Amino acid sequence: MAQVRTRGPAPEWLDAAAQSRLERRVAIALRRARASGSSVLASVTAPLSQAVDPSATVAASRAPAEPWFCLEQPQREGFALAALGAVWRLEARGGDRFSALDRRWRGLAGAAVAEEPGGPAGSGVVAVGGFAFAPDGGSSSAWTGFAPASLAVPEISIYRRGDDARLTVNVGVQPDDTAADALSRVHRSLARLRSAPLPLLDPAPTGTFRVASALPPSHYEDAVARAVERIRAGRLEKVVLAREVEVHAPSDHDPAAILGVLREGFGSCYVFAVGRGDAAFIAASPELLVRCEGQRASTVALAGSARRSADPAVDDHLGEQLLRSDKDRQENAIVARRIARTLHSRALWVTAAPEPVLIRVANIQHLARPIRAQLAEPIGAMTLAGLLHPTPAVGGEPYAVARELIPALEGLDRGWYAGAVGWTDLAGDGEFCVALRCALLRGRVARCYAGGGIVADSDPAAELAETEVKLEALLPVLAA
Repeated sequence: MAQVRTRGPAPEWLDAAAQSRLERRVAIALRRARASGSSVLASVTAPLSQAVDPSATVAASRAPAEPWFCLEQPQREGFALAALGAVWRLEARGGDRFSALDRRWRGLAGAAVAEEPGGPAGSGVVAVGGFAFAPDGGSSSAWTGFAPASLAVPEISIYRRGDDARLTVNVGVQPDDTAADALSRVHRSLARLRSAPLPLLDPAPTGTFRVASALPPSHYEDAVARAVERIRAGRLEKVVLAREVEVHAPSDHDPAAILGVLREGFGSCYVFAVGRGDAAFIAASPELLVRCEGQRASTVALAGSARRSADPAVDDHLGEQLLRSDKDRQENAIVARRIARTLHSRALWVTAAPEPVLIRVANIQHLARPIRAQLAEPIGAMTLAGLLHPTPAVGGEPYAVARELIPALEGLDRGWYAGAVGWTDLAGDGEFCVALRCALLRGRVARCYAGGGIVADSDPAAELAETEVKLEALLPVLAA
């Protein structure tokens, strides 16, 4: 096979063996692209030093307005997946946006010239991004760049878990390309990678911060009261209502610095940042929507919340109260029943914990009920996420009723809040978390979101207080 040699990138990013594999794959992809008349993905994955910080590398290397993505769960063996740039962008809207992107992704993945399956899920070619809460969510100007469904196949992705770290390089080979041109694009991408720590937040910023609810707090209490009336009238069992709080800073918010603070303080959470244009969506979410590995699926029913205390005895007491709360146990059971019912339609078996357990993060504790399933046949992670979304933990039950009630009572565009953020790979495996404890950063303005599950026994003042506790995950970081 003829090979085209160009000067390669620094050896710490891609060794000679990986470069040689990439050259062969580009040649194959070029033949396929010319035969089909469409772009074909060529990719190579190579070992990487575990000293490399995936998120910090992507944050330091990104260009202005370039798509970027970081997702970490530090306490899960230091899991991190970070990505830079976009070889392909996949977008959709509407009620079938999850399955529509899954079909498009599978078409692209099926033609890719990449590593043979066998590595850890997420360590090779991936598509990364997220989905809005509503089928056409994110239509307001604040969410510009964040389509209702938006995934990117990156130029570079870096995977790490435990001692295993890997770099994946992708290039879209066009029918009119030459091998030299395609390889040059790869080398340019790698040449700009920089190893640097995440920046630190300014400990003493000049100027003042202003924090204000987008709508008065009394609006949220009124919305809760109206929802309780409908629940008691028998229209639905539960509805989740959210509110938005804005943080106006004296200078632009730095998503990379905020990401660093969140991963230090919320090691058990899904800490992520998704960059689109001049904005970034960032979060420390405690909730898994779905993890799909072959025909095994896992998720969690997370509903019911209480604050934390610095006093261990008080903290334990608050947790025990939560475990015994009829209102919170009912809220959790509603979520668990719906998830299990949805999975049963596609699974050989489904198992859920008989009782909820406590999940504690830095500022809040939740009732959680882990759920696992053995699928009857392989289902792409995106399609499975679409079947489960939105769970009653962020939507309502029945959702057909809650769907109309939520925007009417909230009066805001949720955008990607309470949607799904994550990744999928060539095998269709993947992982999506629910976008909670999050903020949309654009320049000096950060829009923070928090909500609560409303049931028949909900008290408007208590529900408002619960949103304040949830907002404490980000407000102290954003308004330092």
